Amino acid sequence: AEPQIAPSSTILSRSTIVGWRKVLGEGISLDGPAADRRGNGKEQRGNGMPQNIVVGHKQLMAEAEAEVESMSTADAIAVLGQPDVAIIDIRDPREIEREGRIPGSFHAPRGMLEFWVDPESPYYKDVFAPGKTFVFYCQSGWRSALATRTVQDMGLPNVCHVGGGYRAWKDAGADTEAQPPRGA
Repeated sequence: AEPQIAPSSTILSRSTIVGWRKVLGEGISLDGPAADRRGNGKEQRGNGMPQNIVVGHKQLMAEAEAEVESMSTADAIAVLGQPDVAIIDIRDPREIEREGRIPGSFHAPRGMLEFWVDPESPYYKDVFAPGKTFVFYCQSGWRSALATRTVQDMGLPNVCHVGGGYRAWKDAGADTEAQPPRGA
């Protein structure tokens, strides 16, 4: 009889994996950080089935860059503080605590952005109300290019991102501000 493999949406326990090894033999492998934590991935790394990624990150970024406006650091510095411009930091909170941020920027974590932008979402934030230009940034401009494309596709007008991101901002000697750790 053919062994039945659980759908990918099924959460697998260690006992399930051990059971699969009994059925399928020791040749199966698990990859990734979770496998390393379980102590059964490193010795089998490379034996796993490769990902079938159809569109890689480089293509996604190239497509985003072709479709969205990229603002230079000098232009971003020039619009800082204008009342009709919202500078949006999409980096992880730990990055902001470690690196600082653009003064006056609004933090919208990348994982919540679509929910915060959509007025029909229970998580909507008023900072995304109409009538402003939204300038997104991340550390190096990769995530912000993708995020800008996403909110542009959602219908948010007047969006762009800082080419080169916060790193380019700091390299230009522009003002930054420290972000105290949460709970401090």
